[in-house]
Amino acid sequence: MAPQIQTELPPIAGYHPTTLIDWPGRLAAIVFLPRCNLRCPFCHAGALLGEPAEVVPLEGVLAHLADRDDWLDGVVICGGEPTLWPSLPDLCRRFREVGLGVKLDTNGTRPEMVERLLADGLVDAVAMDVKAPLDHRYGEATGTPEVDLDAVRRSIALLMQSHVEVAFRTTVVPTLHGEDEIRAMGAAIAGADTWILQPFEPEGALDPSYRTRQPYAPAEMAALADIGRTFAARCKVRGQGE
Repeated sequence: MAPQIQTELPPIAGYHPTTLIDWPGRLAAIVFLPRCNLRCPFCHAGALLGEPAEVVPLEGVLAHLADRDDWLDGVVICGGEPTLWPSLPDLCRRFREVGLGVKLDTNGTRPEMVERLLADGLVDAVAMDVKAPLDHRYGEATGTPEVDLDAVRRSIALLMQSHVEVAFRTTVVPTLHGEDEIRAMGAAIAGADTWILQPFEPEGALDPSYRTRQPYAPAEMAALADIGRTFAARCKVRGQGE
C-alpha cells in the first residue's frame, strides 16, 4: 500500500474569536489566511498579501472553537485570498470536525477551488468580491492588469447556481466606482440575492495615494444601493442596514 501523503494545511495569519458582521445573522469566529494574487490599491489588509510574520497555531484555534461550539455558529475563512491554498478543503474539514459551519470570503479568481468546495459540501456560505465592471476597469481596481476575467465570471456563475448562502460584495471607491460602474457590476450579478456595498476606508490603503481620497457620504452610498437593488434582491450598505 502506498504511503498516505500528508498535506500541509494553510498557515493562519490571524484569528478573531468573535465577529458579528462578517457572517450576517450568525455569531462567528474569523481566521485570516495569508497571500493574495491581487493588489487592490484600496486594500487595507496589506499585512496579509505575502508570507505572515507570525503564525497562529491551528490546534490552539480548534481547541478554542471546540470550547465555544455551544454558542458559536461558524467560522469565516478570509484573507488574503484563501483559495490560493490547495489544502483549503482540508482546513474546512477541520473546522467541520468541531461542529461549526464554514463561510468563505473570496475574490473569485480561483473558480476551480470554489467549485470543489461547493461540490464537497465544505462551505455553508460564500461572499465574493466584485471589484469593478468585468472589463479593462477590473485591472485598475485590482492593481492586476492580467486578472483573468473569465475566471471571475465562472465563479459568479457557480455561486449563482449553488444552494449555499451567497453574497456579492463591492468596496466602493469614488475614483473607481460611480453610477455607471454600479450598473455594469449589477448586470454581471443580475438576479443575485444579496449585494453588499462597502464604503471605502482611506486609512491604511495599500496605495499611499488612496489614503487622502475621500469616501462617499452615507447619502451617496444609499443612492448607489438604490441602483443596486434593480439588479439584486437585496443591496445594502455595510453598516447602514437595508
